[in-house]
Amino acid sequence: MSWSASELPERYNASTILDANLEAGRGGKPALLGAGGSVTYEQLYRLTCQSARTFREHDVRREERILLVLDDSPTMVAAFWGAIRIGAIPVPVNPLLQHSEDYDHYIDDSLARIVLVDDSTAEKVGAAVARAAEPPRLLHHDPFQGADASPLEPTPTRRDDMAFWLYSSGSTGKPKAVVHLQHDIAFTCRTYAEQVLGIREPDVTFSTTKLFHAYGLGNGLSFPQWVGATAVQLSGRPTPPAVLQAIADRRPTLFFSAPTLYNALLNHPDFGAADLSSIRHCVSAGESLPAEVWRRWKERTGLTILDGIGSTEMLHIYCSNRIDDVRPGSSGKAVPGYEMKILDELGQPVAVGEAGDHYVRGDSALALYWAQHEKTKQSLLGDWFFSGDRYRQDADGFYWYEGRSDDMIKVSGLWVSPMEIEAVLIEHPAVAESAVVGFDHAGFTKIRAFVIPKDAVPSPALAAELQEHCKSRLQRFQYPHFVEFVDDLPRTVTGKIQRYKLRAQAAETASV
Repeated sequence: MSWSASELPERYNASTILDANLEAGRGGKPALLGAGGSVTYEQLYRLTCQSARTFREHDVRREERILLVLDDSPTMVAAFWGAIRIGAIPVPVNPLLQHSEDYDHYIDDSLARIVLVDDSTAEKVGAAVARAAEPPRLLHHDPFQGADASPLEPTPTRRDDMAFWLYSSGSTGKPKAVVHLQHDIAFTCRTYAEQVLGIREPDVTFSTTKLFHAYGLGNGLSFPQWVGATAVQLSGRPTPPAVLQAIADRRPTLFFSAPTLYNALLNHPDFGAADLSSIRHCVSAGESLPAEVWRRWKERTGLTILDGIGSTEMLHIYCSNRIDDVRPGSSGKAVPGYEMKILDELGQPVAVGEAGDHYVRGDSALALYWAQHEKTKQSLLGDWFFSGDRYRQDADGFYWYEGRSDDMIKVSGLWVSPMEIEAVLIEHPAVAESAVVGFDHAGFTKIRAFVIPKDAVPSPALAAELQEHCKSRLQRFQYPHFVEFVDDLPRTVTGKIQRYKLRAQAAETASV
């Protein structure tokens, strides 16, 4: 069933999701479960009204930005909705960045009027604020305490007004601000959340991906609150022990994570004793889930992972497997409400089974990249968004990820997908994870595999064994010419592998 944002009233404010829960009689129901206990929908609504009034007291005007450098918490949720309620623009960013300098770009690019921090971010962000050419106001320590918590009418924004920004993960450079509109959250809820996930009011959601990320924002904020469900909040880094403890304590019914963490959980020594019986659906996004990880999870838990593809630009998942229609290793099929196409270098549709550039359209798409006019023009072609991914579609309609368009490797005139090689490498018992890139070597393109070993001692013999492993399962030209063993891989803050850094490393190694 398709759904259009035009079905919303012309005057629409996304924060009224909270009002709808009170009108439905859910005021006393837990909306959030975290380290500090539970927060009911009534309490969250009042905290949101407090946050909105606090922003107004600091003279925040309509469409001015409020930078949220907060770990997942009731304050984070209330600040997000409170900003939207007065027509201001919440801009959540990663609270787990290590260095103060990491925040300079967000402050300068967003032109934020206010920056909210908590105990974990105050020092490093405070230093960044002090360095800013036009320092925003820093709010900390119960920022909304003392503000009036009585009901506050939402600003009568339009459904097509700017509502919030999210920063892209920066897998190919500095993060870009993705501008989303008031109607975008409702569209993802009516499409993926309702029609694929089948979220219900009794559900308890738990996302290891945090609220500053588009995937986590849906999982832990908009989806559960759209239907009046409950969201588990985990502070700090989502390590396997912390995740397993949260599952044991909170008994979620919907579990959302990323491929890297699913793999880490499977490899954790305590995983065998974990009780996952409360979970009815598992979801994966952020990067492609290897079929081998899907199979291991299914064998050990009995649970099916619904792997899908989404993006910050489209706000959430727009292509997904279904419980009754799944193909391990694929990204599934288009979510109702979205359309996809695959084009060749000349902009023509490719044949079934052939790889090409991937495009998607749907009413949750970004309006623009802030202050990135050229990038916006390159990415938005009419109502189609160029994802930057390469995909192929099989005869049954499933989409298969072939890597980023700029990650594809051309060897001896033939295209090689790094994903194919990585999928074969992870099947080897000595490999915990890998990343494959192409690089120039004496004027020729060569392939280098960076491999994190699992319970194996790195050696030239093991490298040769992995090369033969690839040759036996792929075409003869689809194997790594070089294998380099590493302890870890460079990643974005959301766990995506930064291949551009590996390409630079491979080229530097080749020149030595």
